[in-house]
Amino acid sequence: MIELYESQRAMRHMRKAAMHRGVVAILDVGSSKIACLVLRFDGNETMGDDGVGSLAGQSGFRVIGAATTRSRGVSFGEIAAMGETERAIRTAVQAAQKMANIRVDHVIVGFSGAEPRSYGLTGKVDIENTTVTEQDVARVLSSCDVPDFGSGREVLHAQPVNFALDHRSGLSDPRGQIGHSLSTDMHMVTVNAQAIQNIVHCVKRCDLELAGLASSAYASGISALVEDEQELGAACIDMGGGTTGVSIFMKKHMIYADTVAMGGNHVTGDISMGLQIPMAMAERIKTFYGGLFATGMDDREMIEISGDTGDWHHDRRQVSRAELIGIMKPRVEEILEEARACLDAAGFDHMPSHQIVLTGAASQVPGLDGLASRILGHQVRLGRPMRVHGLPQAATGPGFASAVGMCLFAAHPQDEWWDFEIPVDRYPARSIARAVKWFRDNW
Repeated sequence: MIELYESQRAMRHMRKAAMHRGVVAILDVGSSKIACLVLRFDGNETMGDDGVGSLAGQSGFRVIGAATTRSRGVSFGEIAAMGETERAIRTAVQAAQKMANIRVDHVIVGFSGAEPRSYGLTGKVDIENTTVTEQDVARVLSSCDVPDFGSGREVLHAQPVNFALDHRSGLSDPRGQIGHSLSTDMHMVTVNAQAIQNIVHCVKRCDLELAGLASSAYASGISALVEDEQELGAACIDMGGGTTGVSIFMKKHMIYADTVAMGGNHVTGDISMGLQIPMAMAERIKTFYGGLFATGMDDREMIEISGDTGDWHHDRRQVSRAELIGIMKPRVEEILEEARACLDAAGFDHMPSHQIVLTGAASQVPGLDGLASRILGHQVRLGRPMRVHGLPQAATGPGFASAVGMCLFAAHPQDEWWDFEIPVDRYPARSIARAVKWFRDNW
């Protein structure tokens, strides 16, 4: 845990160094596409009215370069072929650098998959001098009882979502306030350590410095949910190519994250097998003619299927749109039912607000909002990412929700446990030696 704390602090320092230089790249490693956005920062870190700003350091930015390429070597949101993924990342980064006309050394990476698990932690300490200081916040965060999440897993996010000072709860930042007892609720997300190590290794092989890691489910939530939804409570379902990310927000903090190992590529695969056509053609037919509710017209609307197998009757045939809908609908229902199971496990029904937002490239199937409302049992809307300065028109669709969310995460990161200086008495013996070993092994 201490090694992880040191490594996350190192990445935060790299991010700050990149922001001082003025440029950082965002890399969204997905199962169907790899997107790279180059951000230019204005360098003015935002402060509150009292001069106290976010410890994570916030700044304004503008997108000056953008590129996407077809994802290779990534399945279910995790790297399956290192060399293929490295080439795809290099292609996207070089194209974005060319558009921005600037070289990028630091990247912040977002990824899906890796089997995320959510934990709610609590901690409580007595305040020494009646006024809450930064050291008190660090002490209460480090006092949280970390569960035994097992070997082979790493902590990806550890965010304080609530502070309570004596009997006053719901505080977002207790620093400077007067009280005697400080407690906190912290949300922690752990992921498969091997998936993280593969991504870190792949980024290093591309001659890039890693300045941050984030879950795509979290990034999609902060870009697709409007401010009121994040405050009152809402769920974001990001339907990507290989995975579907589920995140729940409350009081502007993520309080739950999970992933369903199915996405739009599975729908394409079903069409490919059902109609006995190549995957590329199945993707095209899904995009142009796909839907989820058949009408009387769909029985008469025929789709031309052409092929090059040499069998004239097989290559020149027609299928009705109703037949295509009959292939697509069961798989989409299965994905939504799995997402519903994630929401039930998180206790979403007990939240005061039940708004659900669908985003991601696979959410653009006509009729999805109606089907989702019926299966999920709550009000559903289709979400698009927030507009950011300089973003090309081609990158404003739902498929770029996680990439735009990563930009917001880079410029306005929420305070996490490693933004605070851990008290010396919490360090176990040999921690410095471990930190030095970690740097030697990873940088």
